[in-house]
Formats: sequence, C-alpha cells, structure tokens
Amino acid sequence: MKMKNIFLFAFLTIIVQSLYAQKNFEDLSLQEKIGQTLFVSVDTNNAQQFKQAIEQGFVGGVLIQWGNYSRKETKELISTLQSWAQNSPAKIPLLIAIDYEGGTVYSPATLGLPFLLSNMLIAAANNYTDTQTIFYIIAQELKSIGIHINFAPVLDVNSNPNNPIIGIRSFGSKKQTVANMGKAVIAGLQQGGIMAVAKHFPGHGDSNLDTHKSLTVFEGSEEEFYNTHLYPFKEAIKEGVKGIMSSHIRYPFLDNKLATYSPKILTDLLKKQLDFKGIIFTDSLDMKGALLKDTPKAAALAIRAGADVALIAKTQPEQAVKKIQAKVSPERIEEASRKIYILKKDLNLFNSNNQQSNNEADKAIEIFAKQITEKAVTLVRNEENLIPYKKKDKKTKLCTIFFAPSRFANQLTHFIQPFMSENFEVNYYNAPLNPKKKDIERAKKCLQSADISVIGSLQWANKEIPAQKQAIENLMRLNDKTILLSLMSPYDIKHYPYSKTVLALYGVNKLSAETAAKIILGQIKPQGNLPISL
Repeated sequence: MKMKNIFLFAFLTIIVQSLYAQKNFEDLSLQEKIGQTLFVSVDTNNAQQFKQAIEQGFVGGVLIQWGNYSRKETKELISTLQSWAQNSPAKIPLLIAIDYEGGTVYSPATLGLPFLLSNMLIAAANNYTDTQTIFYIIAQELKSIGIHINFAPVLDVNSNPNNPIIGIRSFGSKKQTVANMGKAVIAGLQQGGIMAVAKHFPGHGDSNLDTHKSLTVFEGSEEEFYNTHLYPFKEAIKEGVKGIMSSHIRYPFLDNKLATYSPKILTDLLKKQLDFKGIIFTDSLDMKGALLKDTPKAAALAIRAGADVALIAKTQPEQAVKKIQAKVSPERIEEASRKIYILKKDLNLFNSNNQQSNNEADKAIEIFAKQITEKAVTLVRNEENLIPYKKKDKKTKLCTIFFAPSRFANQLTHFIQPFMSENFEVNYYNAPLNPKKKDIERAKKCLQSADISVIGSLQWANKEIPAQKQAIENLMRLNDKTILLSLMSPYDIKHYPYSKTVLALYGVNKLSAETAAKIILGQIKPQGNLPISL
C-alpha cells in the first residue's frame, strides 16, 4: 500500500510540474515562436486589452509606457502582466522594457522612478566613470521592479542643428563623445544586469524631420554617414551592446527602403559587415514615419528584413502573428525567436526565484546625478565677467524670469534658494513658453528695478518659439546685467548673439537649476564643455 502511495504521489507530482513548467524552445508552435518576436506598449489604463493575447502566447515582451503612477503601481502592473504569461500554453515569462533615456523623453515623477539627467548634460561633464556608475545603480533600480531592457542609449550624433526631435537626447555633435558616453551607459546597464539597446540605427542625427510625424530622409553625405554617424554604433558593438533599435529613416545611398524594412541595412550592414550578433528591435511601428498604417504588415516586413523584435505598440498581436506567418520564412522566424528565448534564459527569467526585490537606489542615483551636473553646467559666454557675481553691500535685488512649462515650476524654484540664503531680495516669475502681453509687462517691471537679472529660455531641440524669442530680445535691453540661462536645448543660444553672459543647463531639473545659481554666486566653478557646435 505504501509503495502504491509513493507511485501515486510521484505520478501526481509529474502531472503538476508539467502543468506549470515552461516549454523548451523546440516544443513551441510556429505561432508561439512568432509571438516571442512581438512587443506591445502597455500602461495601467490599457493593459487589460492585451490579457487574452498574452495568455495565448502571442506576446514576447511589453514596453511599459510613461505614466504618473508610483513605483508600487509599476511593480503591480508588471506582476499582473507576468501572471498572464504564466497562464499561456508555453508559460514563458515576458521581457519588460522601458524608455529610460532622460532629457525630453522623461519628466519628473513617472513610473515612480528617479529623475534622469539628459544625455547632453552627461556629455557636457564627459566623465566615463561617473556615467558608468550612475547607470549601474539605475540598473539595480530597474531590476528591483521587474524591468529587463532599457531602450537606451541614444547614439545619434546630432550633427544637424535643425534636427527637430533628437536635441538633448543626443550626447552631442562630436562622434567620439557620443561613442564614449554611449559605451559608459552600456557598460553600466549591462554590468548591472539590464539589457541596453542602442538607438536609432544607423543614425538619426542628421535629419530635418521627426519620424513620429512624417517620412524622414538622412540629409548628410555618404562619407559623413560612414565616418561620423555609424561610428558610435561600431563602438557600441565592440563594447558588447546586446540590443540595437532601427530608425524609420531612408538612407538613399544604402537603400530606397526605410532602415526598419531594409535587408541591406539590417542584415547586410548591421549583421554581416558590423558583425552584430545581438537582438535588433524596430522603433515603434505605429509612428507616422514608419509609413504603413497596417502595423501587422509593417511587423512582417521588419522581421523579414532582419529585425528580431517588432514593436507593434497598441496593435493586437493576433493579426501580426498571422501576417508574419504568411510573409516571413520559417527559418527567419526560427532565428529571431530563438534569440529572444535565449535572452530570457540569459536574464534568468525562467528561474522561479527570480522575484522583484525591494531595492531603492534613489539616494545613490541623486548623489551621482549631482556630481555629474556640477561638472556639466557650462559657462558658454562671460564677456563682462558678470560670473561670479560680485554682490553689493546693500540687499541686492535679483529678478528671475523663466519661460518654461508649468510642470517644471517646482524644479526651477531650486534656482532661487541659494540666492535667498545669501540674503538677496528675489523676485521670481515663471512665464509660459508663449508669453502674452500681461506676462511681458510683469517681466518688465521686475527687470527695471533689479540689480541683476536672469532670464531662462526653453526650446525643444531646434524648434524656435517666436513669441518667446521676441520677448527675451526686448527684455534683455532693459537691464545690462542680465544672464541668459539656456534651460533645455543649447541650440537656442544662437538666437541671442547679443547676450554676453550665457549658461547652458541641458535640461530642467532641481540639480541643474541649483548648480547654475551656485556658479553665478561663485560657490562652485563652471566645469562643463559645450558638446555641440553653435
């Protein structure tokens, strides 16, 4: 009787284990393999619409989109997504990705993650060790909430000042700086256990249009492409970057097709010539620059061209699975899906003990962010030696006017605190990006009575804001002791050639604001170098 019980227990154990065990790659159906190559975009509001597709095994990974929710809510969302994956026939966990690159792509208080410095600010400090360290700590933070992939760094060399979308997302216009800082980010993330994905291959830095909105063509020469724009990607491959993201851009001297759909670019150039063995991701296929309203068809064309993962955004995966099955060879599907399966094994996703931790590295990240920022804020001009400011014996009046969105207001208040500690009389005004007559009148009164004034200009990439530019031109004539702060893209500095004192901050946050104030007061010396050519 005892022996029968033992055999019965063993039999039941095998049955239970088979119910909960993941399938081996060879046991996956063709549709399940295709599912591994598809990533959808999810936030707390739309996750439920993908529950069925995930439980069917038609989703390999999820891009968590920005939202104003807490770390706890983010962890809960990821746990829910993974529980749906465990209900799928193959029980293969999802890869969880994030766009955590800093600058204009990230604003304070999203996903419960710490604020991240812009790439251009990091490049102005140009410190490899600090950059590698902060991204190693960031990797611990991402792992603690269940994230595996960061779609960073941006390796576009922003050689075109008129580029409307890259701006401070780039490390600058110098290929060596872009490559060096990119390698630091890659090393930090991957040593910390997070997959880095370099983007946007083979280079988005020389274009006049935004791929989110329209067809974009590379504007530079073939020689410039090979000598400059390809260089950081070559260096990233040498560094061992595990992922590369394609751009929705046409390079006429390479192919008439967009890079995302081009076998000549993704297979011949990237895989064969540059010997990249990692995973190729498409940029989001719902972007207007991807040209195809039929996202499932776009996914099939991209996988056929050599991509291993198609980012199908909010499209239901079932149609993409069918389209890929019809248009892509089984050999190409096998190659792409096997890469994803191996990556999941390498990242230890199949280990049942691979649980989210409670590690929070916010304080360590802020320490290094402050260190980098103090080395980055750049004194671009100081023609009349206004910096450091020599305070008068009497109570000095400071007028500060920032043209910036209201969401940055709480960050910019950190600029005035060092002045108040030094007993300045501070008049502070946060004006809208497109100021009205009442805003300008209020600013004029402030400036006319001030001993020293500071005006903050904010421009996204190259996009000039005419009303703001005109207002600043008029206001700067009212006080000859005026310091211009370039708050976001330093390309706005070229609009104010008559400004004799200029500081570049490369992004609005409390650290850059406080650092600028301390430089003006002479409490710290400016150390940053402009990473672009004006």
